[in-house]
Amino acid sequence: MSRDVWDPTVYGRYADERSRPFFDLVSRIAASGPGSVVDAGCGTGELTAELAGRWPGARVHGFDSSPAMIAKAPAGDSLTFSVDDVTSWRPSAPVDVIVSNAVLHWVPGHRELLARWVEALAPGGWLAFQVPGNFDAPSHAVVRELCRSTWRDRLGDLAPGSPVDDPAGYLALLAGLGCRVDAWETTYLHVLPGEDPVLGWITGTALRPMLDRLDPDESTRFLADCAVSLRAAYPPGPYGTVFPFRRIFVVAQR
Repeated sequence: MSRDVWDPTVYGRYADERSRPFFDLVSRIAASGPGSVVDAGCGTGELTAELAGRWPGARVHGFDSSPAMIAKAPAGDSLTFSVDDVTSWRPSAPVDVIVSNAVLHWVPGHRELLARWVEALAPGGWLAFQVPGNFDAPSHAVVRELCRSTWRDRLGDLAPGSPVDDPAGYLALLAGLGCRVDAWETTYLHVLPGEDPVLGWITGTALRPMLDRLDPDESTRFLADCAVSLRAAYPPGPYGTVFPFRRIFVVAQR
């Protein structure tokens, strides 16, 4: 991407729904008294602070490639943050726990990255990550179709297929590296309030590469096109709009 496209305010919409998978993931890490914990791709750092609360004796470090996100990160005695890229980050010493929450689907070749992270773990260390698994859902299929048709000239190359494996694929990869692996998937049924809430959700995530490329007038028209199709795919009910969201979870111990 040509610039820092991550807007903490936009991404922070539906913070409760976005944070739930993090807690479900971390609850399966059975580390006892780790000395060092890393949150890879930590965003604004609120969830990194939760790691410090869970393991108060640990040195907890979060990093993210977005300066805007890191600028919002909280301070703490045992909590540090930096601007770093997951593809080039290297720890200075073995790490007891590495957590990566909803990041790796943005990283081409992240399977090789996972192997490097396993090598970065201390003996008995833990690697835990979750990624969206909903790339065949209407929220993504609608965008792909628009990129390939109406917006082909401007966005035709931004319509890839799924960038992630299924749980079995990650289990095979990490078990092959000698890890003990717990892999699963969950589909959350988020009930979202307001007008065009699915559009509001993906504006802070899946649409970021497209909106980075378009000028303001084009962005307005593109979002309007997305809104029409998403309303049909996710009709609102009297209690809100139901947004099924599949996620893939992996916890591995070296």
